[in-house]
Amino acid sequence: MMENQTWIREFILLGFPLSPRMQVLLFGFFSLFYTFVILGNGLILGLICLYSRLHTPMYFFLAHLAIVDISYASNNVPKMLENLLRKKKTISFGPCIMQTFLYMAFAHTECLVLVMMSYDRYVAICHPLKYSVIMSWTVCIVLAVVSWACGSLLALVHVVLILRLPFCGPHEINHFFCEILSVLKLICADTRLNQIVIFAASVFILVGPLCLVLVSYIQILGAILRIQSGEGRRKAFSTCSSHLCVVGLFFGSAIVMYMAPKSRHPAEQQKILSLFYSLFNPMLNPLIYSLRNTEVKDTLKKALWRKRTM
Repeated sequence: MMENQTWIREFILLGFPLSPRMQVLLFGFFSLFYTFVILGNGLILGLICLYSRLHTPMYFFLAHLAIVDISYASNNVPKMLENLLRKKKTISFGPCIMQTFLYMAFAHTECLVLVMMSYDRYVAICHPLKYSVIMSWTVCIVLAVVSWACGSLLALVHVVLILRLPFCGPHEINHFFCEILSVLKLICADTRLNQIVIFAASVFILVGPLCLVLVSYIQILGAILRIQSGEGRRKAFSTCSSHLCVVGLFFGSAIVMYMAPKSRHPAEQQKILSLFYSLFNPMLNPLIYSLRNTEVKDTLKKALWRKRTM
C-alpha cells in the first residue's frame, strides 16, 4: 500500500475556475456563511449544555447534530477559503486523505443522527406515555455512540479501499476539497470495488435511513391528525416540519450526488451540491431549529434577559 503512495507529495485543488476578483468575493460570502455555521450551532450547543430545561433526548440528539455540523464545515471550508486567496492551491497527500475520511465520517454520522431524531419524535408523539421508558438516557447514549461508531467505520472502509490503489496523475482534484468521487478519478487502476462500496454505503446510509425517517413521519402525521387540541396539533406539526426541512435538504443533495457512483453531473454542479451539505445545510440547521422551536427561542430570550439584568 505505502509503496504505491510514497512518491505522491501533494494534490492540486482546482476549486472554482473564476477570476481573482470573483474568488475574493466568494471568500467574503463563504467566510460569512462559515461564521454563521460556527456561531449558530455553537449557540444551540451552548444553550443545550447550560439550561436544564433542554436536557431531554430531543435536544441531546440536536446537540450531536450541532457538533457534527461544526466539525463537518470545519473539515472542508477553511481549506477552501485559503485556496480562494492563493495562487498555488495545493494540499498534501496525508491531509487530503484525512479530509476524505473526516468528510465521510461526519456525513455518515449526520445521516444516522437524523434517523435517531426522527425516532425520538415518533416515540414522543405516537407513544407519549412510554416515552421516558423507551427513550431513557441509556438508550440515547447507546444510539449516539452507535451513530458515531458506524459513521467512522464506514469512512475507514472507504479510505482503506482508496489507499490500496496507486495514483498516477495528473494530481489535480477538480473540487474545492478532497471529495471521494473526485479523488477516485486520479487512481490509475480498477476502481469498480470502490464504486460498488460507495453505492452500497449510499443505500445503507442514505436510502435506508431516509425510508425509516419517512415511515416515522407517516406515523407521526397520523398521530398529529388525531390530536384533539388545536394548539397541541400546531406545536407537534411545527417541531416535525422543521426536522423534515433538514432531512429534505441533506438527504436530497446527498442522494443526487452519490446514488450513481459514476456521476453524469458536470463537475461544477457537483461542487454546488457539495456546498449544500458542506456549508449551507449546517448554516440552515440552527436557523430552522431556533426560529421554529418555541423552547429554544424561550431559552434564548431568558439567557439574553439574564445577561442584560446582570
